[in-house]
Amino acid sequence: MAALYNLTAHELSAMLSRQEISARELTESVIARIEAVEPKVRAYLTPTHDLARQQAAEVDERRARGDSLSPLAGIPLALKDILCTRGIRTTCASKILHNFVPPYDATVVSRLREAGAVCMGKVNLDEFAMGSSTENSAFGPSGNPWDVERVPGGSSGGSSAAVAAGEAIIAIGTDTGGSIRQPASFCGIVGLKPTYGRVSRYGLVAYASSLDQAGPMTRTVLDAAMVMNVISGKDPRDSTSVDLPVPDFTQACRPDVHGVRIGVPKEFFAQGVDTAVAQCVREAIETLCELGATAEECSLPSIEYCLAAYYIIAPAEASSNLARYDGVKYGHRSREWAGHIGLMEKTRAEGFGAEVKQRIMIGTYALSAGYYDAFYKRAQQVRTLIRRDFDRAFSQYDVLLTPTAPTTAFRIGEKADDPLAMKLADVCTLPANMAGIPGLSLPCGFIEGLPVGLQIYGKPYDEETLLRVAYTYEQATDWHTRRPAL
Repeated sequence: MAALYNLTAHELSAMLSRQEISARELTESVIARIEAVEPKVRAYLTPTHDLARQQAAEVDERRARGDSLSPLAGIPLALKDILCTRGIRTTCASKILHNFVPPYDATVVSRLREAGAVCMGKVNLDEFAMGSSTENSAFGPSGNPWDVERVPGGSSGGSSAAVAAGEAIIAIGTDTGGSIRQPASFCGIVGLKPTYGRVSRYGLVAYASSLDQAGPMTRTVLDAAMVMNVISGKDPRDSTSVDLPVPDFTQACRPDVHGVRIGVPKEFFAQGVDTAVAQCVREAIETLCELGATAEECSLPSIEYCLAAYYIIAPAEASSNLARYDGVKYGHRSREWAGHIGLMEKTRAEGFGAEVKQRIMIGTYALSAGYYDAFYKRAQQVRTLIRRDFDRAFSQYDVLLTPTAPTTAFRIGEKADDPLAMKLADVCTLPANMAGIPGLSLPCGFIEGLPVGLQIYGKPYDEETLLRVAYTYEQATDWHTRRPAL
């Protein structure tokens, strides 16, 4: 039998329910794996092995009593370190929060706790989720398990690396412009960004409030559906969460795409997308057509303005959200200051990294008097055009298929001096956040030993169709069964 840390959540859930293994055995297997490979992968910022052992023991006791348990009970979980965790350090990979311990759990975290998932710890990210590689982390970059000299993607790079390396069975990431899907592509796993409002943002430390969304990062599509069943649903503490029934997403995981209409937006195969990546994606589309779907090229003309509009809207919201880090209420406080303004200036200068400072300045400029209409208002108008393009496309097609990222994982440091090239790593994923629609990435091939991701866009609150199409493709291929040889 394969090592327990190499198995999927649904396989392990079945083994646990049949009592072939215990939650403690599974947890110890993952802890041993973390100790073996973490020096290379560097996924974890705050491991919680003692807590994990305690939670696993509680699951075993409840199972022995005959209690009714969630399918996620006993499954080892990694949490992106931007989700508040009661009693566990939450840093956002920033010096300004290096010693912050929240007094409460994010709703996503509390729902997973209630389901019995076992918390292995908090994992790395780009500082405040601003980046595409984890290189912006104040604690250093993580390595991609397929090649530790390369980035795992970002901003949820620690989450993707942990799952791909067997350091967690499932993980939670957040996605503001592709931060679940792009690292999932780079690490050869499944990443699902739900529709905006499907999952509560309460306790998710805000970067850009109209774009942020938490979601699952897993080895398989069925695993992602299992996590979605737990984390989805209305939360009275988040006014942007939507009061819609939560379906059993696992029921959508059936191999059937007969009659599914696929749109293939030509803009996502334009200049900048590696030809080998595009070829892998086109072969995946052909596979789905052989399985009963139909596909045709379409156009989303406003997409060419998406990157520019995003990098006005997201920094503008960041400028507002990050104003709370002032050295007074919590987090880092400078020891050398004079007066309230001096305290704030000195604290923020010491606590924020270069990328965060840059985005705050861009956002503050875009919102300033005399420039608001020229930049922020116009970017919001472009956002409306992007949403209308998707609405038109979804009146004809059930899903849209694109590459997740224009390239495979790049080397650590390769794009450090080229901020535009770094931002272009998210060019295929940004539109989902701007339009508020769901998007999913799953592996569809390898180029020179590095994974390639297929991205599926769906209609708002129609994660079920995304999961069905993804599951059908996954079951017809073996990309998801491959593991990196760390």
